[in-house]
Parts: sequence; structure tokens; C-alpha cells
Amino acid sequence: MSKSFYIDTLGCEKNEYDSQMLAASLLEKGCVMADDPYEADIIIVNTCGFIEDAKRESIAHIFEMAEISGEDQAKKLVVTGCLSERYHEELLEEMPEVDIFFGVNEYDKMADTLIADDYSVRDSVGDSLDNLSYRTRVLPTRAHTGWLKIAEGCDNACAFCAIPSIRGRFRSKSMEDCVREAEDLASAGIRELILIAQDTSRYGFDLYGRLALPELLDKLCEIDGIEWIRLMYVYDNGITDELIDTIRRQPKICNYIDIPIQHVSDRVLEMMRRCSTEASIRETINKLRAAIPDIHIRTTLLVGFPGETEEDIEKLVSFVDEMKIDRLGAFAFSDEEGTESYLMDNKLDEETKSIRRDAVMEHQQRVSEELNERKIGRTYEVIIDEIQDDGYAIARTRYDAPEIDCDVVFRPVREHKCGDITEVRITDAYEYDLEGEEV
Repeated sequence: MSKSFYIDTLGCEKNEYDSQMLAASLLEKGCVMADDPYEADIIIVNTCGFIEDAKRESIAHIFEMAEISGEDQAKKLVVTGCLSERYHEELLEEMPEVDIFFGVNEYDKMADTLIADDYSVRDSVGDSLDNLSYRTRVLPTRAHTGWLKIAEGCDNACAFCAIPSIRGRFRSKSMEDCVREAEDLASAGIRELILIAQDTSRYGFDLYGRLALPELLDKLCEIDGIEWIRLMYVYDNGITDELIDTIRRQPKICNYIDIPIQHVSDRVLEMMRRCSTEASIRETINKLRAAIPDIHIRTTLLVGFPGETEEDIEKLVSFVDEMKIDRLGAFAFSDEEGTESYLMDNKLDEETKSIRRDAVMEHQQRVSEELNERKIGRTYEVIIDEIQDDGYAIARTRYDAPEIDCDVVFRPVREHKCGDITEVRITDAYEYDLEGEEV
């Protein structure tokens, strides 16, 4: 009899990608995917362990799934992902309810172990790093947006980040395998392809001895069915003239780029062990805007790093007001074991960090509203993400990534389905959303 499985995925889209890959492996071995944990023989929790809030959420989900599995002795509870990789020894002692733990590099052996009912070793977190290769995946029903992981791990060693210790060294997926996966996605109905990695700008350096992202993008643009290509997690020191030219000349590539800046105070950037400076960040943004006038930039800022002063935060707020970044999120520093910053002095209290984060976001809220108001009266190509029961459609422009950026709400004048691309004239604007009418 076929085993059924249910995967509860937490965290970022990289975890979602891994869960889709694991699901495909289990299906290939004859398992059946369950829609509900109560119906599953194997319950898998794919955890996030990046920052404190994510760790708490992951632990809560594990206990929630443990209650379900505990009601039926035949059910097995499996924990994988970043939390399991990072804290598997502690979890092994504190969570006897879990039948087996895997890390982030055991997806190849997970399926075989689970099929064989081999739970004799509860801790199956290994030290080996998998080389990225072509993977089949299970996509959500009628999906029109798909993630393509082009690399894994990170070599940047930022002082605040635990990712290198969790995900390992940077390693790229071959260009051939990336293209093959993208072709699979297009065949499955994906129209928007989103490239992800810990640092997409470094793509190919380990395999080819050069920054090969522009070449990969040219190949992906040749795939029939893919209409939009979006770039996430592009470090500013990897945004070369060649990459800018590729974005400018390829119509499928959205004029949108996600650049994780983190800060603009040189002293804070140095303490963070970032490769950027305020000057290099400004230069990159100005160069992008000069070459691609309608480019929309997304970034994240990390507020409250140990030793950050009032002067540093004032500089950051001034930067937000002056540079008018289109999409910006600010997060309070999370003190993470195993990172360089964990051992630093001059840490700020939680209230100070929250106040500073809120101050940055208050300024960005005004910037976002101003930039959105400029869109009133203009017509934009949008992709439809949802059609509500009341007839209204929720869509996004080329300048907006799913779930984190602006939505465009409009009432269609033609019949549509999710994934359709149409044109909408903007009629009203808010801080983070837009309203319009279909052209």
C-alpha cells in the first residue's frame, strides 16, 4: 500500500522550492500526497531557523504536528530544513515526539529513508554538501509563478547571518540544468520565472570562473511560455555593466531588481562585514536608474545592529528620503548564535531596535505613497494572481514581486483566469497598493 505524506513548509521561497523537490522525489517512489496532515502516514515539517521569530514559529508548528501524529502511532513525524540543520542536537533531546531529523542537504536520501521505514537513527543530519543539479518539482495547482533556485549556500560571511553555517558554501547549478528546469516550469504553465539564491549575482563564478548571470538570463529569455523573469537577492557588488545591459535589452526581464543593502553607514557596513559602502550603493542605484529609467529597486535594511548610533540611523533615514527606493522593508537585528555579531558588545535593547525600525518604515511609507501616486493615470501590464468571489482581480505589475510588493486591484471587463496578463490604467493609489481599471 502506498504511503501518503504531508509537507508543512515554513520560511522563505527557498524552503518552498526544497519542499516541492522533496514532494516530487516521494511521488516518484510511489507515495501519495495528502491535502491534510490527518490523512498522511508521514508528516514532514520543513522548518526555518534564520532568526528568532522564525525559530519560534517553526517550533510551534512541530508541536502542532506532533499532536496530530501522536494520536495515531502509525504516523511518522519528520523534521527537516534550516532549524533542523542548525539545532538538530538540541531538538533531538527536547523533542522525543519527532521520529527523525534531516538537514538541508539530505533531500536525496530522505525519500529512500522514509520509504524504507528506517527510523532506527533519529538524527540523519549530515555534513555533506549536495551539488545542485536538475530537479523535478511538484508545483501548486494552476500556478503561474515559479521559483528557480540557481545556486545554494553563501560565501559572503556577513557578521549577522547564519546562512553559511546552515546552507554551506556557495555552489551554482549548471546553466544546462537551470535551463532544463525553467523549460519544465514553462511546460507546466509558469509565466513568471523568479530567480533565487543567497546571492544571485555570484552565479557561475564557482563553475565557470566568471559572473555568468547575464549569460544565463539570455538563455532563459529564449524559453517559450516564460513572459516575465524577475531577479531577487542581487548584491550590489555583482551588478556589472554587462548585467545592467542584459536587463535593459531583454524585454522578458522585468525592470525590477532586489538588492539587499542592509545599511548605508560605512561604519555599520564594516562591522557587518559587508562588501558595500555608501558610495558603492549609491553608485549602483544611480547607474541602474541612468541605464533603465523605469527600474524599480527593492531592498531590505537591518536596523539596530550592535554599535549602531543615532547618527547612523539618521544617515539611514536621510538615505530613504533622498533615494526614494521603490520597495523597501526594514527589520530589527536578531541576535543569532554562531554568528560573529553574537559575540559583539554594544548591543541595543529590543525597544530601541523597534523604535528605529518603525522610524525607517514611517519614512518609507511616505516615499511609497508618493511613488504610487505618480502612477495614477498611467497604464501598466499586470499579471493576475487571484480572482475574488466579488469579481475583483488581484494583480501585480512587472515592478512587483508576489506576496511582498504592491497589489493592483481592478474589476475585469473581460473574462480572465489566474496567470493572465492584461493592461490596467491606475485610478487610485495608497501606501502599498493600487487600484485601476482594465484597458
